[in-house]
Amino acid sequence: MSIEKEIVKVGNFEWFYLETKPVNETQRLPVVLLHGLLSQSHTWTAVMPDLATFGFRAIAPDWIGFGYSDKPNNQDFAYTPDAFANAFGEFIDALKIEKFYLVVQGFLASVGLQYALRHPEKIERLVIINTPISVEAKLPWRMQMLGWPLVGDMMAQDPLVVDRTLEAGCRYPIGDKDLDVYRGPFLRSSEAGRSLLATVRNIDLPMAMAEIESSWKEWERPTLIMWGMGDPWLKVESAQSLAKSLKNGEFVKLESASHYPQEHWSEKISNALLPFLRRKEI
Repeated sequence: MSIEKEIVKVGNFEWFYLETKPVNETQRLPVVLLHGLLSQSHTWTAVMPDLATFGFRAIAPDWIGFGYSDKPNNQDFAYTPDAFANAFGEFIDALKIEKFYLVVQGFLASVGLQYALRHPEKIERLVIINTPISVEAKLPWRMQMLGWPLVGDMMAQDPLVVDRTLEAGCRYPIGDKDLDVYRGPFLRSSEAGRSLLATVRNIDLPMAMAEIESSWKEWERPTLIMWGMGDPWLKVESAQSLAKSLKNGEFVKLESASHYPQEHWSEKISNALLPFLRRKEI
């Protein structure tokens, strides 16, 4: 199953994204997968072929400022949750996607939740995997340090910050071939580090979480919450509580996984994700 690399110009910026097309033509809606901080669309490459096999078009973009998408300076892009959410909406419109399944994982992917909660008419079903969802969520200490003056500037330009953060969240080593992809943008230019720095300094997680938490009471779309139980940064209790409170909420434990479950437990992700997406509503 080939994964195609694509670029689309949206306004002033180019988005890089990965795409798999269904093995057989179907009428199923597409699945959009969003990555978190210090990750990339590459994180979904083990899951996307499974989606294609079962008739889903899968699209995984690199956020503006990350991976192989454009990395504008902060005069041209604000790097705030609103800026990311609005840019994501423009990306969806540029691909002429009317409605879709949304899968989010990680810090920054919470922007995808803000988009979904603001535009429920665009979302068929929602899947949340180890993503900030309530005001209890805090940016991990090692990510907070990226926002510090001087210290953050140096850390953000060190490609090893990617290894250290991803492996601290996973609690397992990540293979060199994958790390080569994740480090790539930081080795190519200083723009990746500057974009990371701007994102951490402008992410305003408390404000974003307040909006998300207050909006759940209006949310009615079917929602699957999968959770790596060893996550060192986000509490499982918030995820379990949300699943119980939602009208159409489900919760799945990923016992051996941590913050980035798709990196090492993609089969378990697919085994829970595919039945949820394929299930017919009664």
